[in-house]
Amino acid sequence: MDKIQEVLLKIAGTINTYLSNYILLILLVGIGVFYTIKTKAVQVRCFGEGMKNVFGNIKLKGGNKTGGLSSFQALATAVAAQVGTGNIVGACGAILIGGPGAIFWMWIIAFLGMATIYAEAVLAQKTKVVKEDGSCEGGPIYYIKTAFKGKFGKYLAGFFSVAAIIALGFVGAMVQSNSIAENAAGAFQACGMNNETALLIVKIVIGVAVATLAGFVLLGGTKKLASVTEKIVPIMATLYLVGGLLILCIRIQYVPAAIGMIFKYAFAPKAVTGGLIGAAIYTALTQGAKRGLFSNEAGMGSTPHAHALADVKDPHTQGTSAMIGVFIDTFVVLTMTALIVISTLYAKDGAIGKLIAANEALLGAGAKEVTAVADLAGLAGITKANLAQQAFTMAFGGGKAAAIIGSIFVAVCLFFFAFSTILSWNYFGKVNFLNLFGKNSDKVYAAIAIVFVFLGAIFQNDLVWELTDMFNNLMVIPNAIALFALSAMVVSATKFGKKDMPAIK
Repeated sequence: MDKIQEVLLKIAGTINTYLSNYILLILLVGIGVFYTIKTKAVQVRCFGEGMKNVFGNIKLKGGNKTGGLSSFQALATAVAAQVGTGNIVGACGAILIGGPGAIFWMWIIAFLGMATIYAEAVLAQKTKVVKEDGSCEGGPIYYIKTAFKGKFGKYLAGFFSVAAIIALGFVGAMVQSNSIAENAAGAFQACGMNNETALLIVKIVIGVAVATLAGFVLLGGTKKLASVTEKIVPIMATLYLVGGLLILCIRIQYVPAAIGMIFKYAFAPKAVTGGLIGAAIYTALTQGAKRGLFSNEAGMGSTPHAHALADVKDPHTQGTSAMIGVFIDTFVVLTMTALIVISTLYAKDGAIGKLIAANEALLGAGAKEVTAVADLAGLAGITKANLAQQAFTMAFGGGKAAAIIGSIFVAVCLFFFAFSTILSWNYFGKVNFLNLFGKNSDKVYAAIAIVFVFLGAIFQNDLVWELTDMFNNLMVIPNAIALFALSAMVVSATKFGKKDMPAIK
């Protein structure tokens, strides 16, 4: 099994080298710039409107909708997908490999992505289908077929469906359960359990438990999903932000320097990433783009499935709400993680901060290249899977008690984040599975998805991340092509002047 996983890891890694470093980067930046110009910076002009749409009448019970979901339920389902493992493990991976500067590029990707996801939500609303029972359904497969008639449209939509099923319903769920299991194992290690067999048993038990809980919700249908996510999302975000703010208060003297490092190492990351200066900046940028996509999902084509369900008066309204999902994901939750990690481990008294200082000293002495900090940290047992736990442990003063508190807190938060993502991603994959195999295939799909949830808990961490990156990247291609083709439809739904803005109740 280990040899098979190693072969798959090499194959997926090679494919991702080209998809992530070239195609993904060009498409994400290109489409974000394109829609920022086309909509006259809708993410700036209509930001306040979006905030009012989301938080103006927020409540933990969305009420019953005959045909769809409330706007908040739809956004909660989308945010449940966005705010997940990518905000903790994904952000940590970007920082560890690309340096603190990767967060700057994630901000840029997210800012542009707010315009992209606006377009996705608008198109999802304009092309959704209302069924005979009053329920509705929509997403990229519907607007791809709208953009391209005939065989090409069917082929492109089919390609997207296959990629979405694997990326979201199957492999994507593996990443989430893997992160839950890894961090749970880390918490047990902090408590003194270091036996490999015992830790494997912990992961197996976690896998069974998460798969069972997921199965209970997944077999309950869309309404059950919406009911759960609209309650989990506000609670999980509040829990993590409160804990995060506590850490930042403890490390407040290092926060300004942490912010400074984000900007400094965005353009001069050599002491962190190693290699030549051009390659170093490219590493920081591509890590920001890759992990940014996994985190906020703008341009990937996943969240339009949720936004299509919203019962709103016009597509523009849901488009502005969708933008806030990206803002919450990246500029609030992910940035919180980044500041926690950088102000602790990357500060001058932090374990990785000392490694960076040593590299900078070597460069100052005339060295042309230095060893990447990620490689040096790996020798000390610091990885993207436990980076956040290490940061919380240091913030609480180090020692066994701090390790236990920090590890358990991160494990609990990650459970809520990852579990909510499993639920939402499963629904997104289900829409595409039923489209290909018919409405009677839902039980088959759920059974396969539950198996993948379990397998994720025991698979290698690097493998599941490479696989999900690969299929996420493949989803972007047909989705982006359709977004470019339907720009006129998006612009026609966009409100430009104050007199044209929809009234906010």
